[in-house]
Amino acid sequence: MTTALTVLGSAHGKLVFSRRVRVLARAIASLVPDGRLVDVGCGDGAIAHAVSTLRPAVRPEGFDILVRTETRIPVTRFDGRHLPLADGAAAAVVLVDVLHHADDPVALLAECARVAPVVVVKDHLKANALDDRLLAFMDWVGNRPHGVVLPYTYFTKATWAAACAAAGLSTDERADVGDLYPFPFSLVFGRGLHMVERLVRR
Repeated sequence: MTTALTVLGSAHGKLVFSRRVRVLARAIASLVPDGRLVDVGCGDGAIAHAVSTLRPAVRPEGFDILVRTETRIPVTRFDGRHLPLADGAAAAVVLVDVLHHADDPVALLAECARVAPVVVVKDHLKANALDDRLLAFMDWVGNRPHGVVLPYTYFTKATWAAACAAAGLSTDERADVGDLYPFPFSLVFGRGLHMVERLVRR
């Protein structure tokens, strides 16, 4: 199992990760305002760093439960629920594939809305049991090597809308991320499984 995980993780890094960073950075850069950008669950900070390269007026910093040895941006450890920041401290918060790992995604969304008037979310949407299995596989390959908790809980369109409403947020704009994976992988792992949205306080 360990060998298989290492091989899959290496393949994921070579074939997917750099493309993912590039595509998501472009999408997020189109949705965030200038100023302080708080990346919650940032990992190594590669995406937020890439956003700041595209948008030099964006100043990124990260918060994560697990702080990696090497990061592309300054990263502070937090408890996964409460950001050690004042109300309105940032121009925007970004969460990339974080909410489906959270114990309470609505509470985390509301906490992000407390810190910034704009919250940009990249996450997954499922429509059926097959989507659930595909997303779980992608989650396992991308996150298991880093020790990330994997509850394998994903949003449907209805549960996503309910979560946003409960957090006091509404969708302001969406970005296209249809090219996250190269052909032919996009036929299986692309489709409508990924969304990027800019949310604003109601």
